Amino acid sequence: VNATTRRDPDGTIIGVVGVAQDVTETKKKESDITAVARELRQLVDTANAPIFGIDAGGLVNEWNNKTAEITGFSKNEAFNKPLVSTFIKSNLRDNVQGILMQALKGNETSNYELEFETKTKETVYLLVNATTRRDPDGTIVGVVGVAQDVTEAKKNENAITGVARELRQ
Repeated sequence: VNATTRRDPDGTIIGVVGVAQDVTETKKKESDITAVARELRQLVDTANAPIFGIDAGGLVNEWNNKTAEITGFSKNEAFNKPLVSTFIKSNLRDNVQGILMQALKGNETSNYELEFETKTKETVYLLVNATTRRDPDGTIVGVVGVAQDVTEAKKNENAITGVARELRQ
């Protein structure tokens, strides 16, 4: 509602003019959008796949429950930390940084294997799709990674490789 005074030719206030706009539909749409956002947040948080993200500066701004579970780092411990230097094994940091920089330019990557270092200094192997994150205007604001934990498969592969090497000797 907007209200303004109504005056006579001498400037004396003789009334008020009000203009109102019905915002019922707008409020309903805002409520619907909020509900969808809440559902999507819950989906990401409870997904059975590791989901993590960075902002344009490389700092963690997404860290779902599964990522916390497999790394041992809580969301609070991970947020605003540099993803690459904090969580990626040192031998892969340059490659991972390159993949993320490409995603920040709009060049996404699928099925890239990452080695995360857990809180207990173990290695977790993730197969990741790095997707560019954009704001409503289309400006790139970060990268989100949706991953699959392939640690057990990698351990089995390494064991088989070791046995095969021993048999060849």
